[in-house]
Amino acid sequence: MGSVTLAQYAAFSHPDTGLVRIGHYDIAKGTIQPLSFSSGTPVTSLYEVIAAGVSRIIADGRPVSAKEAKVLPPISGRDILAVGKNYMEHAKEFNSSGFDSSDKTDRPSHPVIFTKRATSIIADGEEILPHADFSSTIDYEGEIGVIIGKAGYCVSEADAWEYVWGYTIINDMTARERQRDHKQFFIGKSPDTFCPIGPIAVPKEFLPSTLKVETKVNGELRQSATTEELIFSIPTLIKTISEGQTLQPGDVIATGTPAGVGIGRKPPVYLQPGDEVAVSVTGLGTLTNKIASPETINPTVQQVTSNLPFQITNSAKTLGAGVGLAQLNGKSLHYQKIGSGSNNIFFVHGLGGTLDYWTPLISRLSLAEENTLHLFDLEGHGLSTTHPLGTLSLDSFASDIKSIFDAAGVTSSAPATLFAHSLGCLASLKFAIDNPGLVSKLVLVGPPPSPLPEAASKGAYARAALVRSKGIRAVVDAVVDEGTSSHSKKANPIAIAAVRLSLLGQDPESYAKATWSLAGATQKLNVEVIEAKTLIITGDEDKVSPPTLVEQYAGRIKDSKAVVLKNVGHWHVFEDVNGVAEAVGEFLK
Repeated sequence: MGSVTLAQYAAFSHPDTGLVRIGHYDIAKGTIQPLSFSSGTPVTSLYEVIAAGVSRIIADGRPVSAKEAKVLPPISGRDILAVGKNYMEHAKEFNSSGFDSSDKTDRPSHPVIFTKRATSIIADGEEILPHADFSSTIDYEGEIGVIIGKAGYCVSEADAWEYVWGYTIINDMTARERQRDHKQFFIGKSPDTFCPIGPIAVPKEFLPSTLKVETKVNGELRQSATTEELIFSIPTLIKTISEGQTLQPGDVIATGTPAGVGIGRKPPVYLQPGDEVAVSVTGLGTLTNKIASPETINPTVQQVTSNLPFQITNSAKTLGAGVGLAQLNGKSLHYQKIGSGSNNIFFVHGLGGTLDYWTPLISRLSLAEENTLHLFDLEGHGLSTTHPLGTLSLDSFASDIKSIFDAAGVTSSAPATLFAHSLGCLASLKFAIDNPGLVSKLVLVGPPPSPLPEAASKGAYARAALVRSKGIRAVVDAVVDEGTSSHSKKANPIAIAAVRLSLLGQDPESYAKATWSLAGATQKLNVEVIEAKTLIITGDEDKVSPPTLVEQYAGRIKDSKAVVLKNVGHWHVFEDVNGVAEAVGEFLK
């Protein structure tokens, strides 16, 4: 596909994933071709297109129907720089309308520059709110939008075209009486939905040097002019705006509107609900929007409310949008259900692990053949995300386990088996204590002490701080060295590699948060009340859960048995899956 055919850039929400992409919008065919960089990475904003350059962008995947995709403004997120009274005939009609409080003469001596709020931006096809309680004089202004391509300060007119990336269409909607009464343009120009933009943005190299803008209202031609008729040329506007401030790549300048607006008619004619405004520009297609009914709910409030400043932690693995994750307990968690047997078995991994920690054991015992298995990544671990405001604790993990039990329909009349490793053991013990009767069998692999000793708690806080300052790599060597047996380090390189890969695959901040949850586990769990039949497994070189601790747990939990594996550290399944399988197999009979 040639570069020319990829020049009509549109932002859209992909119908398959819901993710925002940039594509080439073939308006005639009604299709959008998703685009990627030449590396294969999807293009997600016009700002990226501007920074990368057209030559580094390629087609990626099948075209999608524009009707199936949600077309978005080609560029958004910043206030629009706009120009008033920049066509002579419009300057005359505006000055004589009684709504111009900015000047006494028709022709302005200097460019009239104002801004439109970013919250006023909407896409092609979206409705414009009439704001009946705010204005009774809403008016259209079809305009050509210039998109800046590189940073510029004190740009000369001679060099200005070097700073132009391309163009888009803008409808500079206006509340005329507000524009008049406030004696400036900002208030009347910035109501929500008053800045339709699109449907595409095109680099200047693919457009003629002179562009024509036309506006129709309900099919009737109202405006028609070219860029040759501008009072202040595009280079002049760029020079003027950049004289005291730096233009940024992606800044949009609405260059002004021609004669033919509603206030220029005798008598003035304002837009009403149901009216359709269509602005066309050479090579840019047509931007079409209707005036909504007065009862229409303002969507901007919800959009702004949902656009919180927080970046969800560990979201990159699921494309920043939780793709493929389950919504459980108000969180986006990676959850897998395997098998369809009548017995439910749940698995909870430990600190630095993922649900795949249990895969070797499940395979070794063929557990999926006769049982229904439920596995999930702890919040922030593996593929599960975590919110920056979310505090991880034994309580939060136990609550997540409860949500998965509920989703599986586990009841006291049909209890389940629960497997847990390391930190997951403490969370599972907390769950079993709080939910007596839901767990019939409990398998604890390497449970840490409860309560966690003060020295161990301080060490966990220190480890979290180290990860936050140096990254996950800063602790991997120590965790592997302390957490695996001397035998594993000498004779089981696959186990060592598995532990390292599990740790290195963790998001640093998520790992630090989970480490905090371990550090905060200083309240003693009343394990004496647990009624489930319990198997406790550890390794003879497990420094987190030494054999003496496991024997203590076995003495505190009524119906329990302890098993100590030889030549095994804290990563039991990775280090000796056969030993774990043998103990578990006997226990499950």
